[in-house]
Amino acid sequence: MNPPPALALIFALLAATLMGTIGIFARFAALPAEHITFYRLLFGALFLTAYMVFNGKRQEIRHRPSKRTLINGAMLAGFMAFYIEAIQYTQMATVIMIIYLAPVVSSVFAHFVFNERLNRFSMASVVLALAGFILMLPVTSSQSLYDSEIVGYCYALLALITYSGFILINRKPSAASPYQSTLVQLSVGALCLLPLVLTTPLVPSLNQFAWLLAIGFFPGFLAILFAVKALSQLPSVTYGTLSYVEPVVVVTLAWWLFNEALTAQQLSGMGLIILAGITQGWLSQRFCYRRRDLGRAKANG
Repeated sequence: MNPPPALALIFALLAATLMGTIGIFARFAALPAEHITFYRLLFGALFLTAYMVFNGKRQEIRHRPSKRTLINGAMLAGFMAFYIEAIQYTQMATVIMIIYLAPVVSSVFAHFVFNERLNRFSMASVVLALAGFILMLPVTSSQSLYDSEIVGYCYALLALITYSGFILINRKPSAASPYQSTLVQLSVGALCLLPLVLTTPLVPSLNQFAWLLAIGFFPGFLAILFAVKALSQLPSVTYGTLSYVEPVVVVTLAWWLFNEALTAQQLSGMGLIILAGITQGWLSQRFCYRRRDLGRAKANG
């Protein structure tokens, strides 16, 4: 049973808010990025499996995943690990805004690879995003601090690349249900990180384990559950627009808990990136509708 539209909007907002807590929990867990990401994916998969069992979806657990879904699991692992590593070197707000360049980067890639031509509005959104990125760049007189910021930006760019790949691979419809795809991606992501975790074994303290459980449950499982329920009712462009609550949550929590404040210049860059991302979401939706209508016209003609 799908939620009513008003409840779907609430689910979308809750999903974005919970996703924004990953960096906060990771800071408190104080473990290497590969360990945090591994437990986030592992516990997320376990919580999702339990949910599917108790909600009559047991038969969906055993299935043959597509190669695309398996690759996306690796992309998810890379994206999460690079994101958590990046926030060790620079501000969470900066990292999340670089990652949210992904819709624009994906549209540029699709222009050259999938023949999805950029019109003048799409090009304008790309220019807006690039201008926002430039405004977000670090400005400091300390060379050591600047070097640390650059390392953080490099990891953030790797997170951006893997997240863009994740978006592009998910563009095509899948025969698997959202729960099946998510479960496979979480499980494969955990398996990808398992060798790194085994080569640097660490036993989390009780306090760290509690934070890892929180990471696995809130952004790892509950946020995904709310997202799946919201997407069953909302157009993707509406959900994509509401998902920009996440960077706002990250900026607010980083300022409140860690005293990470953005400059006026960086806030301007953040605004441009959000505007570019929302614009690109609307343009992508219009392109999908136009392609669908052309397909129907050819079929009827």
